[in-house]
Amino acid sequence: MSTEVEKNIYMFPKDFWWGSASSATQMEGFSGADGKGKNIWDYWYETEPNRFYQGIGPDNTSLFYTNFIDDIQLMKETGHNSFRFSISWSRMFPKGRGEINPKAIDFYNTVINTLLENEIEPFVNLYHFDMPMAMQEEGGWESRSVVDAYVEYASTCFENFGDRVMKWFTHNEPIVPVECGYLYGHHYPAFCDFGKAVQVGFHSVLASAKAIKAYHDKELGGKIGIILNVTPSYPRSNHPADLDAAEKADLLFNRSFLDPSVKGTFPEKLIDMLRVENFIPKYLTEDLDIIRENTVDLLGINYYQPRRVKAKENIPNPNAPFMPERYFDNYDMPGKKVNPYRGWEIYEKGVYDILKNIQENYGNIECFISESGMGVEAEERFKDESGMIQDDYRITFYEDHLKWIHKALNEGANVKGYHVWTFMDNWSWLNSYKNRYGLVEVDLNRNFKRTIKKSGKWYKELSENNGF
Repeated sequence: MSTEVEKNIYMFPKDFWWGSASSATQMEGFSGADGKGKNIWDYWYETEPNRFYQGIGPDNTSLFYTNFIDDIQLMKETGHNSFRFSISWSRMFPKGRGEINPKAIDFYNTVINTLLENEIEPFVNLYHFDMPMAMQEEGGWESRSVVDAYVEYASTCFENFGDRVMKWFTHNEPIVPVECGYLYGHHYPAFCDFGKAVQVGFHSVLASAKAIKAYHDKELGGKIGIILNVTPSYPRSNHPADLDAAEKADLLFNRSFLDPSVKGTFPEKLIDMLRVENFIPKYLTEDLDIIRENTVDLLGINYYQPRRVKAKENIPNPNAPFMPERYFDNYDMPGKKVNPYRGWEIYEKGVYDILKNIQENYGNIECFISESGMGVEAEERFKDESGMIQDDYRITFYEDHLKWIHKALNEGANVKGYHVWTFMDNWSWLNSYKNRYGLVEVDLNRNFKRTIKKSGKWYKELSENNGF
């Protein structure tokens, strides 16, 4: 009998996109420097610093703004052939519209050129939760004037960088500003108003479609898409009431953006739900034509955890603010695997279920996993004698997800890449640096010193071998 242990080998296509994702506010730092205007995070930190873990705000974050040359070299050393970052709207347009900041143009041009010199393809996202404060004062995504200003900003980016950037994205996770800013109070302006939330969602979809049209009108030869956090809604059981709860959660949190972005139309069942509750947004008839005619070329999929739901246990208070939970209760499944630091369930098969859904119900559109990651607290516990963090748990997390991506790929899913969250430890909105996600450690106590973690070395091998 052979004593060799058989190992499965998971190989990916030779042109698979290996890389990571980040955002301007979470990584650039220097939020008041070189002419940048305030965004909602700068303002909120000034006015309510207690909202932020350990009082750490967005002003310095991980200092990519001054360290990007060295950081891009570290990307090369961690196997990146692609990298998604976002442009800061308020760095480009300090007042959200009108006068352009030439230092921002210079900065992003240099970043793009440096990436290309290192054979790393830039994937550029235009909006990642960072509304310019001047635009928020006009109503943010509630306001049509802000939609128009966003399209002006997007067009300026296409004109300045579109000769070299061939992968564009209109929004990252547009459901998050809806949920966190207008329903649950986690992000500024911290409303609890379902009507405002619906309007914000509609205008985000409209802004995306208008930016897609502006991009295609310029005939720059690249592709433009959107990044959605597609969170599968799993029912507690096959009981009709549980199935109905899961379908309603899916309509509200996934299909509200997925259907108009890929198919050009909102789901009829979602429209019916909103009509019954009297929450149809304000819109013009031509808005629906614009949305229908300007769908995405490419879909980014962020996946961290599933959503598990069950039928309502109790009748909701009819006088309370209307919330999505009017339709379902969250279900705490016994025995689930959990990341104890983040409190999120780890369910690797979810990524396969998403890819199969896209394959079967969304025309098998070209897609990629645009974020996948595991945040861990106090990672310095895992340093070896050389000072490298031995984050084997992160490697296991990535491998276990990649096995399911590989299965979907073999079954015909049109998945083109895997980007982790994130390249280096970065500032994480309200949690600041509480949980670390990077392939590269950022030591706040040693002048933001960068050190590649074990997962960063592993990721280079993964990229070089196109598999594991």
